[in-house]
Amino acid sequence: MKKFTIFLLVIFTSFSLLLTGCGKNENIIRINEVTHSIFYTPLYIAINNGYFEEEGLEIRLTNGGGSDASMTALLTGAAEIALLGPETAVYVASQGRQDLPIIFGQLTKRDGSFLIGRTPEPNFEWTDLAGKHIIGGRRGGSPAMSLQYALEQNGLIVGDTVNLDLTVAFNLMAGAFEGGLGDYVTLFEPLASDFVAAGKGHYIASVGTESGEVPFTAFMANRSYLTKHADKCEKFLKAVVRGYNYLMAQPIDNVVASLMPSFSTSNEANIRSAIISYKSIDAWCNTPVMNEEAFNRLQTIMQNAGELTTPVEFSLIVDNTIANKVLL
Repeated sequence: MKKFTIFLLVIFTSFSLLLTGCGKNENIIRINEVTHSIFYTPLYIAINNGYFEEEGLEIRLTNGGGSDASMTALLTGAAEIALLGPETAVYVASQGRQDLPIIFGQLTKRDGSFLIGRTPEPNFEWTDLAGKHIIGGRRGGSPAMSLQYALEQNGLIVGDTVNLDLTVAFNLMAGAFEGGLGDYVTLFEPLASDFVAAGKGHYIASVGTESGEVPFTAFMANRSYLTKHADKCEKFLKAVVRGYNYLMAQPIDNVVASLMPSFSTSNEANIRSAIISYKSIDAWCNTPVMNEEAFNRLQTIMQNAGELTTPVEFSLIVDNTIANKVLL
């Protein structure tokens, strides 16, 4: 199981509090996102359409480049809210931390990565991956565990009949594949669309469609922050829900226009393609309320990957109070 070193985090936390404890603007919320992806469209729409401003909030967004970094930012006080996989909260809770990260709103409900290959495979079957080398992300992360689950549901055995490579850092996977490593790689949007449009690979399959519905990314805050700033977290989640509603209700050209400020290095055609891809796999939650059955299924996937021994109680790290309020 992927572990965080609590001793070091305590040191970092103390240092962070010394640096940030004075003169802080209470309207600012520092958000650390696990990666920068069209997968998180409702958040970017809320930023670019001014929904947070209308709630009296100023958002400062940072890309963690992986769940380890994003969770560390949250635990050390470098961010008030983190957007990342719920599995990270399970890991921290398993270590007995007192001020636990609490999930207060869900954003996506399945794996948002796509299997990219070197040649087109219009008749692809998951069993075709037997004997292949797949760059699958960081060990213990949701993308890697979800992919392993999809492979094993199709009778493949990781480490035996298929090589699932978990040695490449999340933000280096595309470069490694482009450099010649592996037969396949999994990528999120818009990187997947940009990669395919540049002729560097081909869409093969959606991992999320194959692995099924699970809480894949969610907003978390430390319990101490959530208790003290429940009103601010409620305003935050209201703005995100407005972003989701805009995504679902508006013509795609309007959605693309709202996303462009967040993806200046991608072109409009690739952003449009990415949105269509995610809508086609039903990636986004129509409610920020996390479902306990789906949460338990995530823990089953974690156990299947050998990353979790004892499941964590839903109520220990999930609090739907704010999510339920914003839906009223």
